[in-house]
Amino acid sequence: MADHADTPRPPVALAAAAHPDDIEFMFAGTLLRLKAAGCEIHMWNLANGSCGTTQYGKDEIIRLRRAEAEASAALAGAVYHPPLCDDLAVFYTPELVARAAAVIRDIQPTLMLVPSPQDYMEDHTNACRILVTAAFVRGMPNFACDPPTPPWDGHTVLYHGLPHGLRDGLRRLVRSGQYVDIAPALELKREMLAQHRTQKDWLDSSQGIGAYVSEMEAMCRKVGEMSGRFAIAEGWRRHSHLGFADAAADPLSKLLGGACWTDEGYEKELG
Repeated sequence: MADHADTPRPPVALAAAAHPDDIEFMFAGTLLRLKAAGCEIHMWNLANGSCGTTQYGKDEIIRLRRAEAEASAALAGAVYHPPLCDDLAVFYTPELVARAAAVIRDIQPTLMLVPSPQDYMEDHTNACRILVTAAFVRGMPNFACDPPTPPWDGHTVLYHGLPHGLRDGLRRLVRSGQYVDIAPALELKREMLAQHRTQKDWLDSSQGIGAYVSEMEAMCRKVGEMSGRFAIAEGWRRHSHLGFADAAADPLSKLLGGACWTDEGYEKELG
């Protein structure tokens, strides 16, 4: 649980996704750069990894994947938060929103790194919806959290990462509005992903993803190419400010400076 003493807190960055290793694939480079910029960082997966295996029973894979996620967070210097549900039980329900809202009220994040609204897997897209709503209700006294948690009326800015494979469920390439140069964080991002040892064989057998860490790096190099500026990058789309923060609020750019580039063409196309 976050410490809410009267001493000033640094900016707080929460990376939240569906499964153990999702953050490491798509978000970790940016999260590490935010830590280097002075942020307190948090890592949270909504699901426990219960279905990510063909080798282990349910209780054992949950135990192993939690240990892997905790090891990754320790490498990053992040606060680890436990999951809320099983894999493929990530549904947009009042119960899960209430539980997620309690976590967000406790963390009080300056910014949130969350999944893409478009992805190939519904756990990912449902996690996105849950997190957006949980952040939206953070300051509503009449919204009942589980466990009961006092409302927090601070601003938070949400950034959506790219889907795995960089394409939506209909195979369309997803374009970013902002790009973060993750070259200085790449080695530690690799180490974090490598902690998820149970997933290498699982993804190879179930989804044809061999060379687990190399697959992540290839996607980051593709995003860097898409940016036209960075050799290796992660991409982001900023959520609407309505209900969350001021219209001009962009803490990712403010904190990272030249390491975060905004595509003005993307911004103009928003209208």
